[in-house]
Order: sequence, then structure tokens, then C-alpha cells
Amino acid sequence: MAYDIRTINTVRDRYPEGGRPEVWKDTSQKDWDSWIWQQQKRIKNMEQLEKVIHVTDDERSAFQNSHEMFNMGITPYYAALMDKDDPNCPIRLQSVPKGGELVIAPEDMEDPLAEERDMPVPGITHRYPDRVLFYTTHNCAMYCRHCTRKRKVADPDSAASTNQLEESLAYIERTKSIRDVIISGGDPLSNSDDRLEYILSRLRAMNHIEVFRLGSRNLVTLPQRITDDFVKMVKKYQPVYIHTHFNHPKECTREAFDACARLADVGCPINNQMVLLKGVNDDAKIVKELNHKLLMMRVRPYYIFQCDMSQGISHFRTPVEKGIEIIEKLRGWTSGMAVPHFVIDAPGGGGKIPLIPNYVIRRDGKKWLLRNYKGGQYVYNEP
Repeated sequence: MAYDIRTINTVRDRYPEGGRPEVWKDTSQKDWDSWIWQQQKRIKNMEQLEKVIHVTDDERSAFQNSHEMFNMGITPYYAALMDKDDPNCPIRLQSVPKGGELVIAPEDMEDPLAEERDMPVPGITHRYPDRVLFYTTHNCAMYCRHCTRKRKVADPDSAASTNQLEESLAYIERTKSIRDVIISGGDPLSNSDDRLEYILSRLRAMNHIEVFRLGSRNLVTLPQRITDDFVKMVKKYQPVYIHTHFNHPKECTREAFDACARLADVGCPINNQMVLLKGVNDDAKIVKELNHKLLMMRVRPYYIFQCDMSQGISHFRTPVEKGIEIIEKLRGWTSGMAVPHFVIDAPGGGGKIPLIPNYVIRRDGKKWLLRNYKGGQYVYNEP
């Protein structure tokens, strides 16, 4: 099936009479299109949530028992994409607490990727030789229920102070082996334009920094954040790469398309990092549809991540074989651009480990017997 970008759903398509759910029907278009308004009006409690969806007993109980550990926060825009009657709606599963969050499996870890262990200074994770992760804020537009940084996100005590920011920048400046900086959080686009420009300008002034990346889910949960002023600012500091996080085709809305277009038009390559989530996208047909839509939005499907071993998200984890199966059903059956890398970010800080189906049947000296995506066998002879 081909996807015409004009057919991609908008919030208005779902609510044609008022353009949005009943609770926001009288909101002006100016407010609705404001990322500041969207953040200020996030759904944070049951009273607000019950005005948008029919809350189940499990969701109500899960919120009551989890909100002190990890906040709920859903932008009106993203909430408008939820199916109010279906508790298994993929948008709802990612944003509304479920009972599974209260189960801490024996193998779960508070910091599964050992980001704190590899911090030479507060706010910098330096694991790979030539690149660092730069933690700039504890805030996100929405608190994803599968978040791997629950220990930090939404916790004001983990906020990146000005002093911490300066210490991080000083470390990057004096460490000449660094050529690539991943600006992260929380979500770095929760910062103001002025604070972001300060960070980008400082980094661009360092001769050894070649590229930097902004890791943001705002394109998915708060596309209103990608304003004309923001993209004009980003354009000054190219090359700037955007890593985002679409998990399901329902997230590929006209609003998201417009946000991606603004960034692509000023030269920002956009990569998608999907997390494999049980009940959300653990199906090759869903992943193929998502990736085809992303390519039309000028977003490259980059990674499929096996769900991390973070506390309270074991109900989202699938068998590793499921990810390999999805790659098997993509490779050859669609264009290579629509086939991301399937990786496990190794627990304990081992880094990203790619996993692929086995296409080698056997090797005999310099003769390789291979299979293709249809199961056909072919011999390749080394010189």
C-alpha cells in the first residue's frame, strides 16, 4: 500500500466538529498551536484524564500507585491521538500508567545502561571514544511509560543547573578526542530557544566538534515545538542531526509531518529510533507501515531498540527473537532505506550490539553458501 502524505491523519480528522476533544473544544487555535500552552496544559492527574478517555480500573490503580515514583504528563496534542474506548490503544499504552509498571522484575535495573558510571563530570556520559551524551534537562513534553531514565526524568532534583552545564561544556572543550555530541535529557527541546542556542553556539565554537545531535521526542508528542524561530536558530549551527522516536504509525500525523518538514528544509537529517514494545509495535506489518510513512516524512528509520532492562517496564519487553523476526520480514521485502538496525543497548554499559538474521548457511574454505530473503541459496567464491 502506498501512503500519500495528504492522507496521514491529523487531530482534526479525528475530531472534525471542533478539531480536538471536547475538553479543549473552546481552546483557540493560537493556544493549541503553542508549544508553551501544550506543556502548561499537560494531563497530570486522573481528573484531567477522565475528561479525555474512559479510564479503566487498572489505569486508575496504576496511577495512584506510581505517580510519586514517575509522573504522568501527556500533552493535549498527544492525548487527542488516544482511542478513548480502547485501553490497548498504542498511543494510550505509551502515555497512561498500567499495572505492569508496579512490577519490578529481579533483573530490572535503575540505571540499566550504566550512564552514571561513565560520567567523568556531572551531565556527561563518555562511553565511546569520540562521542559523548550531554544531559541538559530533566524535563520532557510527555513522560513515556517505557522511559529508560525514570531515575532522572521528571525529577527536579536531577535538573541540569547552569553550573553543571558549564562544567559539562568545559569537559567537552578540553577533551579533544570528542568529535560528536548527543544533546539529550529529558528532552533537550524542553529548553528555551535561548538556552539551546547558547549550548549550540558554545559547541560550534569548539574546533574539534564536527557534528552534534539533538535527541528529541517532541516531533512525536509536541510537534508545535518546531517553530519557525527554532529552525532559523538551528540552521545557523549546521550540521545538526535530529534523533527522534516514533513508535507507531498513528503518531505520523500531519502535524508531525509539518514539524519534520521544517527541520529537513533547513538541512537537518532526521533519524528515527523505535523502541520495540509489546502490544504497541511488535508486529512486522506495523513496523513496515511506520517506516514507509517515516520515509515520506524525510525521516530515516535508524534503530529498533530492544526494550531496556529498566525498572517497571518489563511488561513492554518482547523476546529478542521478535526483533530479529521483524528484520527478517523487512529485509528484501521493502527497500533497504526502510530497514533499520535492530540493536540491544547492552545492560551494564556494553554499548549497542546489532543483531541480524543469519543469512550464512555454511562456509567451505573460500566458498560461501548464502540464502536470500526468499530462502534461495547462492554461492559466493572469494578470490
